Amino acid sequence: MTDHRAQGPTTWTLTLSCPNRPGIVAAIATTLYEADGNIIEAQQFDDTESGVFFMRVVFTGPADAERTQWLRARLDAVASRFRMNWTLHDRAVRRRVLLMVSKFDHCLVDLLYRWRIGELPMIPTAIVANHPRETYAHIDMGGIPFHYLPVTRDNKAEQEEELWSLVQRTNSELVVLARYMQVLSDSLSARLSGQCINIHHSFLPGFKGARPYHQAHARGVKLIGATAHYVTADLDEGPIIEQDVERVSHSDTPDDLVRKGRDIERRVLSRAVRCHLDDRVILNGSKTVVFGD
Repeated sequence: MTDHRAQGPTTWTLTLSCPNRPGIVAAIATTLYEADGNIIEAQQFDDTESGVFFMRVVFTGPADAERTQWLRARLDAVASRFRMNWTLHDRAVRRRVLLMVSKFDHCLVDLLYRWRIGELPMIPTAIVANHPRETYAHIDMGGIPFHYLPVTRDNKAEQEEELWSLVQRTNSELVVLARYMQVLSDSLSARLSGQCINIHHSFLPGFKGARPYHQAHARGVKLIGATAHYVTADLDEGPIIEQDVERVSHSDTPDDLVRKGRDIERRVLSRAVRCHLDDRVILNGSKTVVFGD
């Protein structure tokens, strides 16, 4: 793998979910202790409705391959005992992220800025758009490969296969729809399950279709907002990661709502992406558990 920091103890993030029962925390703590691990952050949540337990642990631990293999084997044994789903991520390894965009580029620009200043620990693998490169001539893409994949009713399936091939060729671990306005097929949504984040305004299902902010203005809404969620076959109904709202008033014009909406969308999407990259999001059926900073 790439992008390792200087030699020294490795900092890991362990996330897990399993049916709740006594002994889970003790088993994890004992395993990390036996691996010479030092826990520096731990969060847990017991969902009493579903009976599922969730946990996120950040710890320093073995850096050599042999000890890491031993740790993974021990975690596998614990996982088998507790029927546990788990992930272990070396925090020095940045996730590979493919970004997708349509005409509105505010979310893309914001993500690229946060990446450049080190706020988003990721490696952008590609930028995919359904508009030609000259549409984004004002954006510094920092040498990130750009792919123009125009989508029509006749070529949608073909272009989605090309997109999926690009995800695989670039070893992308996350796809971000940064105001990408094409609906992904059920097949592609299933292939990207838990690995694709979308952003949209929070007027749904009230104001669908074109010019939603103008529709909202006509109804005199007092709150506008945005929602970031994982993509599923159910359009705009995937597990929610992050949301935010802002009050508006009768004095705001439709253009004011659009302007404020852009700001909310970029903030919400960047927070959702950051939470995913930092292993703070664990799926819980149609919902998510999001551990805070």
